[in-house]
Amino acid sequence: MRLLVVEDDAVLARRMREDLSRAGFAVDIAGDGVEGQYRGEVEPYDVVVLDLGLPRRSGLDVLRAWRAAGHRVPVLVLTARDAWHEKVEGFKAGADDYLGKPFHIEELLARVQALVRRASGVVPAALAAGGLALDEDRQRVSVAGGEPVELTATEFRLLRYFMLNPGKVLSKARLAEHIYEYDADPDSNVIEVHVNHLRRKIGRDRIETRRGQGYVFVGGG
Repeated sequence: MRLLVVEDDAVLARRMREDLSRAGFAVDIAGDGVEGQYRGEVEPYDVVVLDLGLPRRSGLDVLRAWRAAGHRVPVLVLTARDAWHEKVEGFKAGADDYLGKPFHIEELLARVQALVRRASGVVPAALAAGGLALDEDRQRVSVAGGEPVELTATEFRLLRYFMLNPGKVLSKARLAEHIYEYDADPDSNVIEVHVNHLRRKIGRDRIETRRGQGYVFVGGG
């Protein structure tokens, strides 16, 4: 899954990127409201973490502009811990959740994961589909109740996206957009390589190839 963090505190933004990347997310950073608004308009993010106190354009203005344009990406707003009025204004502008500063990274991760599941219509805390159970904390998967199988970072991102979109035809371009950062330039065959690695770990019948279209996660036996 691909995230955008819009935060002008470079140290905090870097720490969030490192922590979220370790948790299996592809993360882009924008340091001001103008850049953040543009990124959110042109890139297919799964969640945005948006600070409200941004230079050049406030987080509230950015959020209002996205919602007015019909962009429904889930947004977690960051506010000062005691700024209750910012929380109210954020929700009125279309925020999906908020987190007060300072915060623990574990809470940020939990809230981001909840937004990802909610947007995909997945209610349970554990992600399970097609006989697979994905352990998001340890980045490994259990197949039909068997022993957990370790996944690489890219395999984990790819499988999580498949499991959140079962039965959908997903092109290589769409998969790349949701598992790689903005400045990544993966070769056109990279997705195919990772899909084949996944198939060896979870079973070939769980990911179908639709020639000329992409892949479909169908579960399997």
